[in-house]
Amino acid sequence: MQGAQCPVLLLLLLSCCVCAAAGYPFRTPLDLDVTPRVTVLSSGLQGCRRFQSFAVNYSTMLLEADSERLYVGARGAVFALNASDISASSALTIEWEASPEQKRQCLLKGKDNKTECFNHIRFLQRFNSTHLYMCGTHAFRPLCAYIDEQRFVMSSQPEEGREKCPYGPTTGYTALIIDQQMYTASQYEFRSFPDIRRNSPSPTLKTEDAPTRWLNEADFVGSALVRESLGSSTGDDDKIYFFFTEGSQEQTTTYSHSRVARVARVCKGDRGGRLTLQKRWTSFLKARLMCSLPEYDFHFNMLRSVFIMPGHTPQDTLFYGIFGLE
Repeated sequence: MQGAQCPVLLLLLLSCCVCAAAGYPFRTPLDLDVTPRVTVLSSGLQGCRRFQSFAVNYSTMLLEADSERLYVGARGAVFALNASDISASSALTIEWEASPEQKRQCLLKGKDNKTECFNHIRFLQRFNSTHLYMCGTHAFRPLCAYIDEQRFVMSSQPEEGREKCPYGPTTGYTALIIDQQMYTASQYEFRSFPDIRRNSPSPTLKTEDAPTRWLNEADFVGSALVRESLGSSTGDDDKIYFFFTEGSQEQTTTYSHSRVARVARVCKGDRGGRLTLQKRWTSFLKARLMCSLPEYDFHFNMLRSVFIMPGHTPQDTLFYGIFGLE
């Protein structure tokens, strides 16, 4: 695993987007300035630190700058690394493999014994000042557990994770823990529609199972909390944003895509409706995200990733997205 925070990956992604636009077969070549804003000499990469272990598929990371800790979730393991030098030998490890019996059950379901019938860590975030919380696919039977941060051991027996973690390692998924409350967005096994939900202990809420009104085959890539209640003179509530790509419902004459990028928003204090929206969000809104070259009628309609940069005030929060082609 590459340990340094090098801009090479971002540069390659942006270059791919530009190259895809330039090679579009039904338009003349685009006259764009593709000079990189930042360049790194290959010799400069020699100072990059690396972490290697027995595990594979490093898919989940949690960086805590104050404690200089980088927590990494992989297939069958979680690691605590020194963020200043991830190659240091002081790395701590929790091994969490799926049991042989669960792997056997996974195979009986027709899943792939080379990629799917393992415990892929899909969620890893701080729960409170002393514990982290993680969830894994556990060979298509999701489980979650608490981690004692100081001792770096699982502090409890794993608990049911069916409504908190997707069953597979590649399903679109995002989740947050906010004030010890878990918010998730994914499409879970055996369910017809994806949903955005808040789990207990607060009143459980979720989106309606109606694709024409709420979500349409949504593939989630990220989420963020914006504490708009801070300093609000109007009593505004904190907002939670979810970023995804879903099936298009727009009918236009200028462009046509089967999928489009979206952002959805719910209020943290939402308690659900009393009649028609019982156990459903009453604050749910969504909007389309546009990334395009208007002069060429060219649209990047697939949202691949997002990064959130908090501002001095909630209104100054910036969302950066990486878009691609369908």
